Amino acid sequence: MAVSPPEVHGPYAIQLRGIVKRFGPVLANDRIDLDVLPGEIHGLLGENGAGKSTLVRILFGLCSKDEGEIWVGGRPVEITGPAHAIRLGIGMVHQHFMLVDRLTVTENLIAGMEPIRRGLIDLKTARQQVEQVARQYGLAVDPDARVEELSVGEQQRVEILKALLREVRVLILDEPTAVLTPQEVDELFRVMRALKAQGKTLIFITHKLREIMAVTDRVTVLRNGRKVGTVRTAETTPEELAQMMVGRKVILRVGRSEGQPGPVRLEARGLRLAGRDGRLRLRDVSLQVRAGEILGVAGVEGNGQLELEDVVTGLRQPTAGQVWIDGRALWPGPASEPGPRRFRRLGGAHIPSDRLRRGLVPPWPVSRNAVLGRQREAPFARRGLLRFQPIRRHAEAIVERLQVRVPSLEAPAAALSGGNQQKLVVGRELAFEPQVVVAAQPTRGVDIGAIELIHQALLRMRAAGKAILLISAELDELLALSDRLVVLFEGAIVAEGRTEGFTEAELGLLMAGGAGRV
Repeated sequence: MAVSPPEVHGPYAIQLRGIVKRFGPVLANDRIDLDVLPGEIHGLLGENGAGKSTLVRILFGLCSKDEGEIWVGGRPVEITGPAHAIRLGIGMVHQHFMLVDRLTVTENLIAGMEPIRRGLIDLKTARQQVEQVARQYGLAVDPDARVEELSVGEQQRVEILKALLREVRVLILDEPTAVLTPQEVDELFRVMRALKAQGKTLIFITHKLREIMAVTDRVTVLRNGRKVGTVRTAETTPEELAQMMVGRKVILRVGRSEGQPGPVRLEARGLRLAGRDGRLRLRDVSLQVRAGEILGVAGVEGNGQLELEDVVTGLRQPTAGQVWIDGRALWPGPASEPGPRRFRRLGGAHIPSDRLRRGLVPPWPVSRNAVLGRQREAPFARRGLLRFQPIRRHAEAIVERLQVRVPSLEAPAAALSGGNQQKLVVGRELAFEPQVVVAAQPTRGVDIGAIELIHQALLRMRAAGKAILLISAELDELLALSDRLVVLFEGAIVAEGRTEGFTEAELGLLMAGGAGRV
C-alpha cells in the first residue's frame, strides 16, 4: 500500500532525499526520503530511536545532515539554522516548550521581532499583532497573561502562535500531545485541522497510533533509522502501522480478565510530602492495593506522581503519613535501614519512571545491571565477592524471557536502545517474585512490540496474586490494565473508583482539576 510519489520537486511543500546523519558509530538516519504535500497533515511515526526527531531537527536547522538533499517549495536549500528555517517558512513546536515563564504571552511571542517606536519596544502594537493572529487562527490566548499562569494546553497554543506570527507555511509538531489531557488533545486537533484549512502544512510526530488515525492525511513510518514506507491514513489500519513500526504482528490491546482481589498488600495512609520550597507535593494521599489487583494512578505529569513513586518505594521519607507492605511498616521505619533496601526486603519491586537515572548504571554491563539491587545477595555474591556464573545465568534468563536485544551480556547497558533498556529493567524487577510492584511509566519511550511484552508481564504478575501500583501518563495503558483508578491533581486524590466507571472525557476533566468524586 506504500505510496511512491514521482521523482519531481515542484508539487511538494517539503522534500527530503537520501538524508544521512551519523552520531559517532550510530547511524540515526539512513538515506531517508520524505515527501510532504502542501496543505496536508503528514504523520511521522516510529518508536523512540527510529530517527524521527533527528530528521525534523535537520529540517529545522538544529543539526546538520551528513548526506542528502532538502527541497522547500520546489527549490533546493542548505538550511544553516533555525532562523534560516523560519525565513524559509518552516516553524517548529518542540515537545519541551521554549517559553520564558515570567514574561507575558505578548513578550514571549515578539521575542526577536519586537516592534520599535521612538527607540523603545512598542508593546501596544505587539499586543495588537498577537490579538490579530490569534483571531485569524482561532487560538484563544490572553496576551497579558504570564506564561507561568497558563495551563500546559494554553502554553502549547502560545508556541503555535509564535510560529504563526513569523508567517511559517510548514509547522513541525514534535510529540505535541505528551503532556496534554484528552480534552486538550481534542482542542489541539481542532487547531491542526483549522491550520490545514487555511493552507498550512503540518508534520506531526508521534508514537500513538490512535492520534495518527484521528488527524493525519498520510503517514510515513520509520524503523531503525530507515523509512519503511508512506501510506494514506484512510487506506491503512492501526494494526498495519504497528507491523510497519515493529516488523511483526502486534497485539495492540491486551486482554484483562476479571480479577479476584485478595487481601491488602500495599497501603498508604495520609501521605504528605513538602518540597524544598515548603509547598506540599502530596496532600493526604491514602490508597490500598490488593493482591491480584492493578491500581492505576492517572494525572497530568507534575501533579504528584513522581513524589508518590518515591515515597512508596522508600526513596523519600514522607513529611507525614504511613506506608505498609503486607502489614509491615515501610514508613515510619528504622533509621538504620535505608528505605529502598527495606522496600525490597519487604517484597517490593520498582520499575522506575526514569530508567537511566533510577533503573540502570549505564556504563555497567547488561549482566551486572540484571542483578542491580540484589548484587549482595546469594547466589550472586559470596563473602562479599560477586559470583559471575550465577549472574550471567540470571541475565540470560531475563534476556530470553523479555526478548531483550543485546550485543552481548558484557555490553554496557548504555549500548542498548531505550526499549531494550526498559525491558531489561522490567525483567529484572519481576524476576525475584515480588509481592508488590510499583510500575512508574513502565512503557515510556518504548516501541509497540515492547509495550505488548511489558503489559503481558504485568498481567502475569496480577494473575499470580501480586499487587501492582501502576503510575502512567498514558490513559490507554491505564484503562487497559487497571482494575481501579485514582486521579491525582496538585498532589491530592480527586477521584477513585472502578476503571469501567470512568469515561475518558471524565478522566480528562478530573486530571485538569474538574470536580472530584472521591
